[in-house]
This record gives sequence, structure tokens and C-alpha cells, in this order.
Amino acid sequence: MTARITRDELREAIEAGTVTVVDALGGDYYARQHLPGAVALVEADVTDRAGELLPDRDATVVTYCSNLSCPNSGRVADRLTALGYTDVRKYAEGIEDWVAAGLPTESGTRAR
Repeated sequence: MTARITRDELREAIEAGTVTVVDALGGDYYARQHLPGAVALVEADVTDRAGELLPDRDATVVTYCSNLSCPNSGRVADRLTALGYTDVRKYAEGIEDWVAAGLPTESGTRAR
């Protein structure tokens, strides 16, 4: 089971630059709104794209999706752990909780 991280812990880690945040929703959801600095990585793409997007397997990685009932963040976290990532956590409350707390988000997609 993937360790969890709280909103406040994640906010502090993002501000400190000590975490890579992974949006497990991807696609239009990611383009519309995502956590600051997040990269999009959906379950179907983990095997093919994780090495490119997350080259340091020992770095802290936090996955999230929409809310507690969304399984995507857990699935992506489990796949990353199976690939040998050593510090994977899940922000289970997701972007809905982040937005409800009035925290900043970004929109658009990044050039690859």
C-alpha cells in the first residue's frame, strides 16, 4: 500500500522543490487544471514514459487524481513502485481538496 501525504506536507514540498508531482488524470483534465509543476502520467503510460518523466527512481514522487474515490493515483503509484521507484506517495484527497483549500493551480500542457 502506498504511503499518503497530506495537503500541507505536499504544499511545503512543492514550495521547497523537493518533490515531483504526478497528475494521474492526464488529458483534458491535466490541461484544464493541475497542481503546480505537475507532470501528466496516466496508468496506461507508466511503463513507457516513467523513465523519461521521472529519471531519478529515488526522488520523492507524489501522485494525485481528483478525490478520495478516484483510483488513478493509487494505480499509478503502485505501477511506479513496481518499476523500482523507492519514495512514492499518494495525495489521496486530490485536486478537488487542493482547489477547495484555495491553493494555486496551473493549466495548459507543457512542451515535450
